[in-house]
Formats: sequence, structure tokens, C-alpha cells
Amino acid sequence: MSDPTLLRWAPVWRIGPDFIGGCLRCPTMADPLTREEVSHVARLARLALTDDELDMFTDQLAKVLSHAADVEALDVADVPPTAHPYPLRNVLRPDVVGPTLDRDEVLAAAPSVENHRFKVPAILGDEP
Repeated sequence: MSDPTLLRWAPVWRIGPDFIGGCLRCPTMADPLTREEVSHVARLARLALTDDELDMFTDQLAKVLSHAADVEALDVADVPPTAHPYPLRNVLRPDVVGPTLDRDEVLAAAPSVENHRFKVPAILGDEP
């Protein structure tokens, strides 16, 4: 990585005696996404992109980052953390043991039984 300006999404951390930790280059989402940055990320991902693809992806990623900036700008201080946007509740019935069928009666109706169990055709090949 010869060009430090290409470090867009991952901050660089420096640790030293007078500096415990801090971001040396943390561009904001307002910084315009460049074609060179997209090309750099493509190289890191081992993607060979054509010039047309670079132009297309630069535009698409810029739109995604713009939307992320819109979301980042929202005031969510009064919004409680949630795992789902809708209030959900468990709609399953309680797991209570109820009446069951007689095992011997069920196995008697099975097409094939072995060692008091249903016998089914093997689907994964030979047994180990």
C-alpha cells in the first residue's frame, strides 16, 4: 500500500508511548469516492474489473455510501436499541407432553422396520 489516501474504510491505528490509540486517517462519508479507491479495493479482493465496470461500481458504491451517510446523520439518541423493527412475541404453544401413539402400533404400520426403528433407504452412501 504505497498510497495512504487509499485507506478509506479501515482506519490506521498507531500505538506509542504518548499515543494509546487513535485514527490517523478517518475520512468522512462526505469525502467523494474515487475511481482509484474502487480499483484498489477490487485489487485487494482479487477482482479484475474493466474500465466500464470501474465506472459503474464507483457510481454504485458512491450511492451506497451516500445512503449510509444519510443513515449516520439520523438522530437516534431517543431510539431504544432493538433487534427487530416490529414488536414480536413468541407465537408458539407451550411445549407440553401430551398423549402419544403407541410405538409398537406405529412401527407395525411402517413399510420397513429394523431394531425397533423405521428403516429408510440410505442416501449418503455406505456406512463408515
